[in-house]
Amino acid sequence: MITTLDRSLYLASRSPRRRELLTQIGVRFHLLLFRDVPNADPEVNEDPLPGEAPYDYVLRVCAAKAEGGWKRMQQRTLPRSPVLAADTTVALEGRILGKPTDRRQAANMLCELSGKKHEVLTAVAIKYDEQVEMAVSKTEVEFRPLSEEEIRQYVATGEADDKAGAYAIQGRAGQFIVEIHGSYSGVMGLPLYETAQLIERIGSPNDRRFHGSHGGA
Repeated sequence: MITTLDRSLYLASRSPRRRELLTQIGVRFHLLLFRDVPNADPEVNEDPLPGEAPYDYVLRVCAAKAEGGWKRMQQRTLPRSPVLAADTTVALEGRILGKPTDRRQAANMLCELSGKKHEVLTAVAIKYDEQVEMAVSKTEVEFRPLSEEEIRQYVATGEADDKAGAYAIQGRAGQFIVEIHGSYSGVMGLPLYETAQLIERIGSPNDRRFHGSHGGA
């Protein structure tokens, strides 16, 4: 349990969608900006392990992001506060569809999703000292059949770039979706119910220091 909280949460993510979602529920946060270093290894290796199930994969990557964010906070001697990280992946028939490496792969992913149901798994982790709280949101999404021209036009917008499963539910891809069962915000990248529950677990639910404005760190 947090006894002293110098600041609000640190968000260990570059995602603007996660910033928007935290702001939506009034959680105060500071961006734990990751400074790219030439020729350095990525912060977290997001390549699936051989035979790794989507659920295990998203948990592992999310935990690594939270741990990496905590270490970065310490290295930069920032005031100690909880670090929040999240990771989203799309699973089709047990296979992981991550972020496309190029637009051809994005089009191929959308062809696979066309007319089918798939799962979106988003893991959330909050780390404070030795305490780590985690949760996973699982949402079923059904796409209507997509034509080659629809896929081509969508990919050309750039919206599929750097998106798990090659689509953004809050954007133009919303027109492809027949129905969802689960968390809309989870498909966007941060399930708000689970996130709020983790914040309550790691700190006092009445701790007003989690709420307010946000900025950079």
